[in-house]
Amino acid sequence: MLERTRKYLSPLFVDSLSTLALLCVLVLLPVRLVCQIFARRTFSVWTGTPVLTLPVKARAEKLLGVNAKTLVWQTSYITDQFDINLSRWKTTPIVGILVPYVAFVWACMRLNRLHSFCDRGILPTKKFMQYNKIELFTYRLIGIQVFLWTYGADVRSRKRTMALGTPNCCMDCTLVGKACICDDEVQSRYMAYLHRNVTAIFALGDMTEYSQNSIDTLFFWPIDLNAKSGEKYIPVYPPENRASPLRVVHAPNHRMFKGTRFLEEAIDQLKREGESIELIMVERLSNEAALSIYRSADVIFDQCLIGSFGYTTLEAMALGKPVMCFIRKEEYLLAPEEYPGIQILPETIAPTLRALIEDRTSLNRIGRQGRIYVEKHFSIEAFSSRLGTAMQRFS
Repeated sequence: MLERTRKYLSPLFVDSLSTLALLCVLVLLPVRLVCQIFARRTFSVWTGTPVLTLPVKARAEKLLGVNAKTLVWQTSYITDQFDINLSRWKTTPIVGILVPYVAFVWACMRLNRLHSFCDRGILPTKKFMQYNKIELFTYRLIGIQVFLWTYGADVRSRKRTMALGTPNCCMDCTLVGKACICDDEVQSRYMAYLHRNVTAIFALGDMTEYSQNSIDTLFFWPIDLNAKSGEKYIPVYPPENRASPLRVVHAPNHRMFKGTRFLEEAIDQLKREGESIELIMVERLSNEAALSIYRSADVIFDQCLIGSFGYTTLEAMALGKPVMCFIRKEEYLLAPEEYPGIQILPETIAPTLRALIEDRTSLNRIGRQGRIYVEKHFSIEAFSSRLGTAMQRFS
């Protein structure tokens, strides 16, 4: 019933409710003033797509003395570790439609900062992967800082991706216009609008190609090495000598974007040649279940198309696992001279794996280098330091 009701929500209806929410904010501005006077700390909310890094970034901001919370409308099989989870209310008929507007008014009364991705904030939006303009107008009007963090699909456009050269993450895509923002003209106009109306936009890796004038120095995928008293990411380095098959683990959220078919073809080729190797796929599992499988890996394959590493690479390195990943440009990396990833292209997967089968000792060495790399550059403390430096620019 709720989905049927949402289907018929017109842009005019969204605008009407958004305008009504704005009027409520204006009427309640004295409440915001009182909240700001008596607030002891900066209040910040991280919201948007319920990705794994959202609560980790919030914890990093807490180290700066900020009262940081996460707020999501839905959770996934990967994790549900968020402070404010409104998914139950969103599935309630009628009430579910109004929840975002109520949450928006609450946020306007309380927040100093709002962090989200480029495709939407708290209010529903009329346009595909674009912010509600009334929402951003309201934040500017009442003085809430808005920081946008890219995650990929919210900024990638097709022509610009194809122009990066082959391979790229659009070459096998069957979801043009559905998986990412895609249209280059729409993307350019939209990004220009965001830059005019938000406090700052942060990008990393290949996402810097689509977000001119963004801040690209935060490398904002921290790993909580202290999670579960340090047990979550205890390193399990590959053994130097192992008679069993080389165990390759791959965790694609979308196979077509990660080059999964090239990995499968390479492993099939090696098996036909008599090499001792096996492929373990990790799909639609919780983060805890995925990490359990990562621990058993000799090497982890991230991707061979996109051109920059994902969070899988960092989690694998934290566990002491060597990672195969295509890096298009050195500037996509933090401390590139220390990055220990195994560089690959679709055509080099098979020979690279063959070399690893023959030299297991290198896997142990690379795994240890990866753990050191994450400890030094991608711990919560390391990211919190970078975040604090960035926030000082806007205080």
